[in-house]
Amino acid sequence: MIDNQPSVRRLLAAHSPSLHDHVRTFGPRPAPAAAELIGELERAGLDGRGGAGFPVHRKLQTVAAQPRRRGTPIVIGNGSEGEPLSAKDATLLAAAPHLVLDGLLICADALGATEAHLVVGALTEAGVRAALAERSDTHAVRLRVETGGFVGGEATAVVAGIAGGRPVPADRPARLAVSGLHRRPTMVQIVETLAHIALIARHGAVWHRAVGTTDAPGTRLVSVSWGQHTPRVFEVLGGSSLRSLLHAAGAPDATSTLVGGFHGAWVPASALDAPLSVAGLAPYGASPGAGILHPLAQGACGIQVTARTLATLAAASAGQCGPCANGLPRIVELMRELLAGADTVAELRRIAGLIEGRGACHHPDGTIRMLRSALVVFADDVAAHAHGHCLARSEVKA
Repeated sequence: MIDNQPSVRRLLAAHSPSLHDHVRTFGPRPAPAAAELIGELERAGLDGRGGAGFPVHRKLQTVAAQPRRRGTPIVIGNGSEGEPLSAKDATLLAAAPHLVLDGLLICADALGATEAHLVVGALTEAGVRAALAERSDTHAVRLRVETGGFVGGEATAVVAGIAGGRPVPADRPARLAVSGLHRRPTMVQIVETLAHIALIARHGAVWHRAVGTTDAPGTRLVSVSWGQHTPRVFEVLGGSSLRSLLHAAGAPDATSTLVGGFHGAWVPASALDAPLSVAGLAPYGASPGAGILHPLAQGACGIQVTARTLATLAAASAGQCGPCANGLPRIVELMRELLAGADTVAELRRIAGLIEGRGACHHPDGTIRMLRSALVVFADDVAAHAHGHCLARSEVKA
């Protein structure tokens, strides 16, 4: 039963991060041709694990289809993990760096790429360098340590950083798969996605779909945190219920949960029996996103928590456009006024409508998505604050 046993070990099956244990557990790295790999990934139904959930085979297919006059393709593994509520990249790179490297090299070989990059955070640099030193097939892999923060993990920001620029999202760029790093066709995948590619290339789509559900096949990494607790990371069966994942992490029963991270959405307690899947979460305006669950702590005020999160997101902005430079700070001001007892809900909704869809990147849209979900899920708290008191009976402060 998924609800009772959500945890499984595929990505995290090796006993140690050493190359010896990696090969003993998973076997040698395969080298499928592009068409074979694309077909197997399509049949597997693998989606990207960075938040957008884009089908992996389509990105690979687009890069492979580009004419060579555009240049030799480039492959980038993104393990920068700017999301504050996630520890998935760090956990995977610490436990299974060779599975990530296999996925990076499998994609590079299939695409004929002679240049590959792996972007990591400072905490995982030493372990990844040790893994690279163990291998003789990673001469094309260039390691980069990125500290670009929340928006620095976006794909175009990662490409900008590798190119030597400021690691911030590009203003409505051409598709990276067509014109990315050095204007060459570029495939950027989150490190978890690369690790899944490495397993599917070995075992095939049928094996991948042998666990999970029809619309959420295979496994995925989930990061669960609550209160001030450090995020706990689990490899779980696709389609596991939110409640089972919270229980597995030892999190308390929640009145509501933020799903997908800071760019995700709050869902009510009634959603906890829904599966962590696109279809399962759609009725609540949410999606698995980056695989993050953050339940509201008992006794906490959802509006206070949301206000703090919005302030963090406004500060994380690259400041490249009006919606970020002016709109998000205004949202933060209005939330502080709401906490102080002013009814700013109508103005919050108006400003949100002006921001949405007008940013240079998706940061404003993700921020507004989280705000709108909070106004719905915490409607009673909103009404209480608008009349000068807090249902959580905690100190009212921004």
